[in-house]
Amino acid sequence: MKIGKFDLNNSNSVFIIAELSANHNGSLEVAIETIKAAKRAGANCIKLQTYTSDTMTINCDQDDFIIKGTIWEGRKLYELYQEAYTPWEWHKTLFDEAENQGLICFSSPFDSTAVDFLENLNVPAYKIASFEITDIPLIEYVASKGKPVILSTGIATLEDIELAIDACKRMGNENVALLKCTSSYPAPIEEANMVMLQDFHKRFGVIVGLSDHTMGSTVPVVATCFGAKIIEKHFILDRSIGGPDSTFSMNEKEFSEMVVAIREAEKAIGVVDYELTEKQKKGKDFSRSIYVIRDIKEGELITEDNIRCIRPGFGFHPKNFKNLLGTNASKNYKYGDRFTP
Repeated sequence: MKIGKFDLNNSNSVFIIAELSANHNGSLEVAIETIKAAKRAGANCIKLQTYTSDTMTINCDQDDFIIKGTIWEGRKLYELYQEAYTPWEWHKTLFDEAENQGLICFSSPFDSTAVDFLENLNVPAYKIASFEITDIPLIEYVASKGKPVILSTGIATLEDIELAIDACKRMGNENVALLKCTSSYPAPIEEANMVMLQDFHKRFGVIVGLSDHTMGSTVPVVATCFGAKIIEKHFILDRSIGGPDSTFSMNEKEFSEMVVAIREAEKAIGVVDYELTEKQKKGKDFSRSIYVIRDIKEGELITEDNIRCIRPGFGFHPKNFKNLLGTNASKNYKYGDRFTP
């Protein structure tokens, strides 16, 4: 599965996405500077969201359309999306800036008109947001474009995930990735449940990753160790600029530290290899081996009183110790000699 030039199947590196979301706070200049900062912070990709308030919901004051139980408590859906959306006329400029910075750029569409719009920008992949995973017609339409589809699972049951993956396959698209996500803002770390990544991979045979709303870098690092190939994190120039997503977004310094931690985790995971490095071989000098702890004459009985397993490791292997006891010395030994029969 390739996103742009990044091959997720054949790379040992995690694909790290900086999610712009609403963190431009209504300013194209801020959006451009955020892309530049994401590059400096070590991201591989900048991701947008493509919708308008009218493609997301209707402008209705009834109680169903008032947000409850989140950081956006009491706000009307329509007004929140009006504030948070990225103007479509900005997209070409932002895609061009990402390319100039050497970043891959794609987006989350929220309806078919957004897909059509993004196709004109030749996006390399599509992300289905957590709350859209039940929108099977949208997923089918996205999958029909033949590009990688990244599904976020923040509100998904097992059946929801199965239906979404089946929708992609029905359209002949097998390039699917699943991102573990907790749709709380911010998300409690105890609900991250990173062991799910292994189950995703085993159960569905897809590339797995994390769309993270927890605070800090711990969960992305754990995800890397559990096999994540994609890490997505909300990114902001400075939380002081405010905006709907500012409280759970990383600034440049925090994101940079996360990238370093992920890259170090990748190195630490390594490969299955029982061969010792030259440094490890040198370390064998400090292992134990059999040494003479009292002078021994040729023919004398070998006992625990005249040989021991001690450091360093230049003598006979300790595995031979018991077999030596009760035998006769083949030569003279002095205190501190390596025992070599």
